[in-house]
Amino acid sequence: MAADDDDDSEYDYDFLVIGGGSGGVRASRIASGHGAKVALLEGQLKHGAPNYSAIGGTCVNVGCVPKKLMVFAGRYPAEVGEAAGYGWDNASPGKFNWKTFMEYKDTEITRLNNVYENFVLKNAGVEVIEGFGKLNGQHAVDVSYASGETKTLKAKNILVAVGGWPFKPDIPGAEYTITSNEIFYLEEQPKRLVVVGGGFIALEFASIMDGLGSDVTLMYRGDLFLRGFDQDMREHLREEMERNTDIDLQFNTNPKEIIKNDDGSFTVVTEDGNKVEADAVMMATGRKGKIENLGLETAGVHTEGSFIPVNDYSKTNVDNIYAVGDVTDRIALTPVALMEGHRLADTLFGGMDRPVDHKMVASTVFTNPEIGTVGYTEEEAAEKFKDITVYKSRFRAMKHSFPKSETYSLFKIIVDTKTDKVVGVHVATDGAGEMIQGVGIAVKMGATKADFDATIGIHPTSAEELVTMRSPSYHYKDGVKVEED
Repeated sequence: MAADDDDDSEYDYDFLVIGGGSGGVRASRIASGHGAKVALLEGQLKHGAPNYSAIGGTCVNVGCVPKKLMVFAGRYPAEVGEAAGYGWDNASPGKFNWKTFMEYKDTEITRLNNVYENFVLKNAGVEVIEGFGKLNGQHAVDVSYASGETKTLKAKNILVAVGGWPFKPDIPGAEYTITSNEIFYLEEQPKRLVVVGGGFIALEFASIMDGLGSDVTLMYRGDLFLRGFDQDMREHLREEMERNTDIDLQFNTNPKEIIKNDDGSFTVVTEDGNKVEADAVMMATGRKGKIENLGLETAGVHTEGSFIPVNDYSKTNVDNIYAVGDVTDRIALTPVALMEGHRLADTLFGGMDRPVDHKMVASTVFTNPEIGTVGYTEEEAAEKFKDITVYKSRFRAMKHSFPKSETYSLFKIIVDTKTDKVVGVHVATDGAGEMIQGVGIAVKMGATKADFDATIGIHPTSAEELVTMRSPSYHYKDGVKVEED
């Protein structure tokens, strides 16, 4: 998988990266460290409209980072709500100031934009160009600079790392809705918010805005949200949201029209004729690859829908053109894009053979409670391994038990019975993301249930439940569930 042996003198760069998100930044920095001459193109270097995703990508600008800051902000009222149970009289969360939070958030994202441009990239020897790139054949990229200038650059190898973009369903009034881009730039907090969707983005923002005091309605066209996650985790989260939040969960519900009212509010009309009034409507109905205006056809790059298929070395059907991150429709997570970009740079310029590795990728949904997951769901494991053993524990964590809060955790371990290997771990609890990161190492290394059992727990913690579950909840034999006697 080394780069081709064409005469390098005809190229301006060894490696030209289109897109300054997680995958593009990592690939360019590592490639430069290996001695390649590298340039990175990004449409804008500071966050905000019109492109939102500036240097640093979706994660830094309108994704993981600002979202997690909002998650923190939204959890304070629940924390304070339990204070009386610990002896704190008259505790109150106060009043959330949307404008103040957004000012602080903007300052932090501006700082990170600067870090990525000047410290992460320029200090690594990467030339950062503010402009949009469009392929013009196999080795050329037409650049439209922010200054208005245009220029064609030639590169031996080209990486497309442009990420994804929110998708909106084609219904009347969709133009009035916002997405996970615009919500970070609303001037005022919507008192009433309708969130449409059932994926982790929809669930996270519904939880965030509920925590911040908005009246939230979540509409999802299916029977239960988080399709693709472990069924027990999905059901547990629904129960916790019904018990401990004010979110109006509306399943099997799809909007057919958004009406803008004279006072600036909106009416969401569902397919069954119901109406919900809102100050903002957020579409979290999926994302598509951002391949428009890239000129992929000029180089003969194959696409499938809005995504670019690649092989295990992130190579497209064109030998010198590569793609990483969300535009490839593999696993749309920031750390995955980092891995893909890093391994590509090592392969092309570091003399290594490093295909991507998408096995046992841990992830977290930042709802309340959080869901941390690594490996196979119960349904996937039963289909793949046929004989599995499942361990489950539902309990009230000490933090919530003492103030008598009806808040429960659910822990689950899935074991391949034949090998005793742990092939899936799923937890729904406070701090699940921090917890599952460590567990992910063990699962990735092939730890067995005996290894888990031999590990001494840390007491008193919720996490110790992972090493103290001794009795199976049930088994699967030849893919069929068998309850314990």
